[in-house]
Amino acid sequence: MSRVQIALNVSNIDAAVDFYSKLFGTEPAKRRPGYANFAIAQPPLKLVLIENQAAAGTLNHLGVEVETTAEVNTASNRLQQLGLETRTEEQVTCCYALQDKVWVKDPDGAPWEIYKVLADAPVQDIKPVEVSTKSCPCS
Repeated sequence: MSRVQIALNVSNIDAAVDFYSKLFGTEPAKRRPGYANFAIAQPPLKLVLIENQAAAGTLNHLGVEVETTAEVNTASNRLQQLGLETRTEEQVTCCYALQDKVWVKDPDGAPWEIYKVLADAPVQDIKPVEVSTKSCPCS
């Protein structure tokens, strides 16, 4: 099952987790210092919260989580054939997960990733969002 991902910058991770747990009626799938993600069944959504007081209340990035690396590769090829600038990352650690992904940005610079989580990772590697496919904000 594919699902859309929304990653938000929040000022207080505890308050945000409390709010979104109530809003979607579920607890986080993963919780680490300054980070939480929810795997929401209905609607199918991956909600990522990143504590970042300087950018609180803003979008961090968007994404589509897919089931296989082959789907990431297919998306990458399709986007490139359509003339979009992409950046592929393989076996990267980001947001406590090992992932394969492809990045693209919309006309206003909003970063989108299509990604497959390969494994859980014990480390955090959250990079600041830049308006470029040259950055890895997180997933």
